[in-house]
Amino acid sequence: MSISTMSLNTVSTLEAVNVVAVTSSLAKAPQPTVLSDIYKQDHNLAVWQRSLPATLIQSIDEMLKQGAALSVVQTVTPDNTATLLRNKLADHACAEELSQDIALIVDMFCCLFDVNEAGLRLTTLDSPMCPKFHVDHLPCRLVTTYAGAATQWLRNEEVDRRKLGAGGAGLPDHQSGLYQGSNVINQIERGDVALLKGSGWEGNEDSGLVHRSPEATPEQRRLLLTLDLR
Repeated sequence: MSISTMSLNTVSTLEAVNVVAVTSSLAKAPQPTVLSDIYKQDHNLAVWQRSLPATLIQSIDEMLKQGAALSVVQTVTPDNTATLLRNKLADHACAEELSQDIALIVDMFCCLFDVNEAGLRLTTLDSPMCPKFHVDHLPCRLVTTYAGAATQWLRNEEVDRRKLGAGGAGLPDHQSGLYQGSNVINQIERGDVALLKGSGWEGNEDSGLVHRSPEATPEQRRLLLTLDLR
């Protein structure tokens, strides 16, 4: 089955979602069709829960241990993603499997939003990219973490949005009153594919998902993929 056929089947057939946990802001399930729930008005996060193949985990971890530094920022299409990334990763054992996995995700993303291309960023990190909780001022962003700790987020009902940005008076998030305690911080898992609805989504101007990058160190490096609408 081709990547295109797989994505069309998984994204468009909503009946295939049998187990979905829903709150006021979240939908998550082990089926990729759950990503379509991002279109629901009261949802600002949709998560396809999945486990990466052991072979892919091992080859990515080995690449990171070798000190590889990746920073791929490119507009891609479903047709050119695999070849482009295979060339970028040519010196690493994960090249084929990782490029095919990302190509599938790009195809699903473009199919879901009915677009021909996406803005791709694939990068290694040894420090938090966005360490403070914030909202993205764009319609929607896809995030998946292939290695290291994944994105942290807060539910709508557990965040005081007045304390975001300048409202935090320069204080760390845990002191500003943005949230009441570390127990309310949620975290996406390694391998999960998440759609984060931002304030640029029409009708969601005041409900963009509040999220941040987790800690990352040279000892626990991250490999992060994001896709944006173009």
